[in-house]
Amino acid sequence: MRYKEMSGKEIVSINHGSRLGILGQTDLEIDVQTGKINAFIIPNYKWFGLKKEGEEAKIKWNAIKKVGEDMILIEME
Repeated sequence: MRYKEMSGKEIVSINHGSRLGILGQTDLEIDVQTGKINAFIIPNYKWFGLKKEGEEAKIKWNAIKKVGEDMILIEME
């Protein structure tokens, strides 16, 4: 699956049932030798879309359990 096919989907934790963010508003951690995505880095936003400095969630590629039409389900602590 390509990144552009996943972009715009909501990321939801199946452990907590919480919304973590939307893919496309994230940074990526990429293995430059293979070109594969290692992790998504999701910034933590406060009210009105202002970025909260210093806090972000890192979601490893292997934490993704299911990619649906509207959302991506992940499992993490």
